[in-house]
This record gives sequence, structure tokens and C-alpha cells, in this order.
Amino acid sequence: MKKEPIQSFIKTECGLSEYHLLKMRANKGIWNKLRLYWFVFFATLRDLFK
Repeated sequence: MKKEPIQSFIKTECGLSEYHLLKMRANKGIWNKLRLYWFVFFATLRDLFK
């Protein structure tokens, strides 16, 4: 199975599922897009050393 580029930053299964959920909603408004970027930033920091 081909690895998505985001999987090198977000490594946990629950983090990836939340990312996909937020990514689907990001097309529906600026606040959803901002929330996606906010999540990716902090999830990357949290999973940096895993």
C-alpha cells in the first residue's frame, strides 16, 4: 500500500482518521480550513519523535 505524504508527519491511527475527517470538511469554509491547519501543526509536533 502506498504511503500518503501526511503519514510522515502524523503517525498515529487516530490522528490520521481525524485528519481525513477535517480534510473532508475543509472545503466548506475558512474556519474548517483553519482548524485543519491547526490540527496538522499540533499533531506533527506531538508525533515528531514517534
